[in-house]
Amino acid sequence: MLTAISIIIVIICGLLALVVLAQNPKGGGLAAGFTGAQQIGGVQRTADFLEKGTWTLAASLMVLCLVSAGIQTSESNVVEDFETIDATADPATAEPAAGETPAEVPAE
Repeated sequence: MLTAISIIIVIICGLLALVVLAQNPKGGGLAAGFTGAQQIGGVQRTADFLEKGTWTLAASLMVLCLVSAGIQTSESNVVEDFETIDATADPATAEPAAGETPAEVPAE
């Protein structure tokens, strides 16, 4: 499930980059090629389509990233992955790992 969401996120990122590059900050861009009023769609409709596409792709990217983060935290338990507790081991007799200083045990 996480792999599929990651693939969809990459595809949306590519589409978002293409849509943004098709726009021109001065109002031209892809819409500048349609100069005649008789063109199907016209300049204004093309610019509106690109703007709506940008907002839709950006919103869907944000939602998918949040869903992906939610799935990652619920599927993996960090404490279980990195920390194993041995209930039978006595911490007073355990030898320290290489490079560690032994913990001081209070005298009874």
